[in-house]
Amino acid sequence: MSATETIHIDGVWRAAASGATREVLDPADAKVLAVVAEGGSDDTDAAVAAARRAFDTGPWPTTSVADRAALLRRVADLLQRDREEIALIESRDTGKTLEEGRVDVDDVTNAFRYFADLVMNESGGRVVDAGSTEVHSVVVYEPVGVCAFITPWNYPLLQASWKVAPALAAGNTFVIKPSEVTPLSTVHLVKLLVEAGLPSGTANIVTGAGNPVGARLSEHPGVDLVSFTGGLASGTKVMQAAAPTVKKVALELGGKNPNVVFADACATEEGFDTAVDQALNAAFIHSGQVCSAGARLIVEESVRDRFVAELARRAEKIKLGRGTEDGVECGPLVSEQQLAKTEAYVASALAEGAQLRCGGSRPEPSDVRPATGYFYAPTVLDYCHGEMRVVREETFGPILTVETFHTEDEAIALANDTEYGLAGAVWTSDAGRARRVAGRMRHGTVWINDYHPYLPQAEWGGFGKSGVGRELGPAGLAEYREPKHIYQNLNPAPVRWFSG
Repeated sequence: MSATETIHIDGVWRAAASGATREVLDPADAKVLAVVAEGGSDDTDAAVAAARRAFDTGPWPTTSVADRAALLRRVADLLQRDREEIALIESRDTGKTLEEGRVDVDDVTNAFRYFADLVMNESGGRVVDAGSTEVHSVVVYEPVGVCAFITPWNYPLLQASWKVAPALAAGNTFVIKPSEVTPLSTVHLVKLLVEAGLPSGTANIVTGAGNPVGARLSEHPGVDLVSFTGGLASGTKVMQAAAPTVKKVALELGGKNPNVVFADACATEEGFDTAVDQALNAAFIHSGQVCSAGARLIVEESVRDRFVAELARRAEKIKLGRGTEDGVECGPLVSEQQLAKTEAYVASALAEGAQLRCGGSRPEPSDVRPATGYFYAPTVLDYCHGEMRVVREETFGPILTVETFHTEDEAIALANDTEYGLAGAVWTSDAGRARRVAGRMRHGTVWINDYHPYLPQAEWGGFGKSGVGRELGPAGLAEYREPKHIYQNLNPAPVRWFSG
């Protein structure tokens, strides 16, 4: 395949039907990293048709569970074989550090292995007691059919795996559209699926823009399910486009996530150090371009001054640069658009009365920070409140806002004062308070005295406008299945309902 043959349909790598291409930029210096095919509606229709044929007449939906699980495990092994290569691709494409890229590959590997184990450990169906020995009743679970995946630019490989692994485990076929900003690792994943022996037409990829590729997938009558991860505005459009065909829809739309710190968590030097360290991790990993980023620090007023001062001191010392360079702790933003968006949010916060404690500008260029890169200094904004745009909207940049509280009830109210509900954390040395606060926080994941870990066996998703449905865990597999009730009368006889 040539460098621009990044569309894979029915087992064949090809260029776009129109011949169009797109340049993929390295966010560290804005130089061209790769040139990929720019697919359109014709490519999308061809990919859906291939996935449809593969589901309706191909071998994958009827492949045994053991063989499907075996293929997922082969993919996991191939991911580990190519770990360094994929980590480098992910680092250069998204701007994240090389170490973050390695962690992503390991997490993706774990997802494939988890879903392989999950389907292997299931029973053949759920027997339903019909109240009669003359009836055999069972609920079985079948694949949904053709799935369309629209994935984001911040964790392209990870988010793809959260959809691809359970969908294949359940016996589906699919078409995936990675973000046009960061498509390269997803292309590599499809290559590994092919190498692992996945039948032609089962996995298809169309590289291209959200409009037309994502829009066409959402509305396409040949698609049975669309799973989208991205922003609220785009997710709303996906749901609207999918409605006329009444297909299944799964949406993960991000969050505005609270990190609640009680004073008792800082009562010891070790506790204080840990809470500050984790607040940095919560906000600034991958330059804050994380759907679950702890971008809202909600700290008890009595420790606010000391906590924020130390937080800002450490944030100023974060080493920014090209993610592949040794010693770099945080990379650039993914694009010029994202950089401009971050600058606008900081400007609006300052205009609305926030106090800048650190950051708030592009850093000076250096050997590891090219002047043309999309770098922005980790920024802490103090004296924020819930009416500010920077507090209410998902910024997806290295911006941490600070709010304070005096009582437990006030902390909970602030944590829930968002239209999103993806994730959040509570820091306290009081076990009872930890359980109370976690229980009342309206977020899909709540960490106690930690931030960011997730488990492939635990569901991931949010309340409110953070989306619909769940990924990972048993519910993540269930998204890609349709339950069917099979009722068998073992001794059929006339009913005589009608006298004639």
